[in-house]
Amino acid sequence: MSLPTTPTRGVLFIHSSVSALCPHVEWAVAGVLGGTPDLAWVAQPAEPGTYRAELSWQAPAGTSAKLASALRGWELLRFEVTEEPTSSSEGARYSYTPKLGIFHALTGLHGDVMIPEDRIKAFRVKAALGEVDLETALDGLLGVAWDAELEPFRHAGDGAPVRWLHQVI
Repeated sequence: MSLPTTPTRGVLFIHSSVSALCPHVEWAVAGVLGGTPDLAWVAQPAEPGTYRAELSWQAPAGTSAKLASALRGWELLRFEVTEEPTSSSEGARYSYTPKLGIFHALTGLHGDVMIPEDRIKAFRVKAALGEVDLETALDGLLGVAWDAELEPFRHAGDGAPVRWLHQVI
């Protein structure tokens, strides 16, 4: 007997893809979500010759992990997947770049990155052993390198919608 899954929603941001890869991205997304995804590809001005697309989705909790797994490891592709929290699951954000690989963070109700206690403890041990300094550890836990690499791609091109993943208050 399988347990019922809680529905949630999220957004898939393809920040950059070469044109030859676009149909493969669509097939991978269809394999996770079913049906035919409605990806409207537009030119990505941050990297001429590439394209960007966004897709809002509704599916069972955990779908963001499946989407990230289906897309990770592809050279010439940058993406992020977000998933809203539910009453029985945390939210999630996955970020991917060819240079950095995959980053995963739990997110709270308002989209803030939530760092699990065990990860904080592990970095405290590494800091005590001199393997990493506090600033580097925190940057790693927060995905600062991924944000820095993806930020130019997050800004939409002419006429495309802009969705901010974070905002400094």
